[in-house]
Amino acid sequence: MKKLFLSLSVMFLAVTFGLSQATFKPGIGISLNDFSTTSTGEAKGKAGVQIGGSIAFGKKFYVEPGVFYATKSSEFTYNDSPGNSTTEDALIKGIRVPVAIGFGLLGNEKSFASLRVFGGGSGFFVTGVGDALNKDNITSPTWGIFAGAGADFWKMFADISYEWSLTNVTKDLSNIDFGKSRTLFLTVGLRF
Repeated sequence: MKKLFLSLSVMFLAVTFGLSQATFKPGIGISLNDFSTTSTGEAKGKAGVQIGGSIAFGKKFYVEPGVFYATKSSEFTYNDSPGNSTTEDALIKGIRVPVAIGFGLLGNEKSFASLRVFGGGSGFFVTGVGDALNKDNITSPTWGIFAGAGADFWKMFADISYEWSLTNVTKDLSNIDFGKSRTLFLTVGLRF
């Protein structure tokens, strides 16, 4: 909770001091999640959602903190007895706080279209899980790094990024070990 408060405080200070070069970017998108390992079965990525916003500070080089509500979902199949398998949805809901550093490759803020690349770190704070998981067994927060690219068209944007978790998803590795999360995010929205 202290880390979340610190992150939000830093974002508030950045907004206060950098409004002259700030771009507000509300967005919505999908997330496709997978796990690096499953010790007791097989996991297949499913689509989740992401909704929130970010604020980009700077023009050619920029820093972009954000806050998103996101779901990460996978279909988990395991053998509960010889010859019998069970399939459940492994759904994790939470607040994702990415902080990106980016660079504009083509165009600028006055161009009709521009391309950019970015990367950074993120924290995922679990707020809930689906019926198949126990929230007490899920690590919160999980930390990750990501890289991506984006395109801006007039007042709209489209971003694609891939995130690698640095933290194991589950705490009790003897029960179910999902390993680390890997997530593809596709986000579209407006720029103000």
